[in-house]
Amino acid sequence: MRPSAIGGLVGLFVVLFGINLVFFRVNEWQQVIVTQFGEPKRIIKEPGLFFKLPDPIQKVHRFNKWLLDYNSKPESIYTKDKQILLLNNYARWRIIEPLVFLQALRTQAEGLFRLDDIIYSELRRELGQHNLSEVISTSREELMRLVTARSDKAARVYGIEVLDVRIKRADLPSENEAAVYERMRAERSREAKAYRSEGEEQALKIRAEADLEAAEIMAEAYEKSQKFRGEGDGEALATYAKAYRGAEDFYKFSRTLEAYEKSLGEKTVIVQPSNSDFFKYLKGKQ
Repeated sequence: MRPSAIGGLVGLFVVLFGINLVFFRVNEWQQVIVTQFGEPKRIIKEPGLFFKLPDPIQKVHRFNKWLLDYNSKPESIYTKDKQILLLNNYARWRIIEPLVFLQALRTQAEGLFRLDDIIYSELRRELGQHNLSEVISTSREELMRLVTARSDKAARVYGIEVLDVRIKRADLPSENEAAVYERMRAERSREAKAYRSEGEEQALKIRAEADLEAAEIMAEAYEKSQKFRGEGDGEALATYAKAYRGAEDFYKFSRTLEAYEKSLGEKTVIVQPSNSDFFKYLKGKQ
């Protein structure tokens, strides 16, 4: 290769190296702080190609401006009822003030370390005020909202925004599982018995009210039936009296014959004085 060609390649390399020293690119997912001898000079949040003085006069510090993930390792937390939970939690966060973040923590790895301290502290504080059943089922959503809000407030001093904190997994230590499950079964059994007792009490009350109502209805119906029967008997007697008025002897005769028919049979023996009124129509003409 000719010396002129070699010289051209060396010159091109020097130019490219020089350009790389004074120009830098910012991608759309990045935010950049340019420092000069450790002092911040520019904050760049828009993508593009930018100029700077060569290193070490000016340095470029890059931070991600999109949402970031945080996943914790299992940590032990005590609940209000003295139960131990092994929690895996995760969070969604981002750097909203890169200058504050740089001055307080410098690197994203240091930010994750500090975020782990903040979230674990808030989880331990909040979950320690609630029983195991509330943490696992009944109040988890509300608890996570509180932990998220408090973690975000504590992280703002580092230029970090915490958008969401969630429990990924909650396990009991193996030595506590059997006792906790047995106690949970006992509590559910006690609640079931209480519900059954309340149901039986309500059933007895409903039956008693129904029996009372039925007795009142029957009494009212019997009263009305007796009233109607009495009115009917009264009308019947009035009708009989009207029909037999002026024929009292015939009425007595017909009623006596009915009595004979009902009381005198082939083997009937009646012992009465011969002058009794019952036999007066058998003794001939009076």
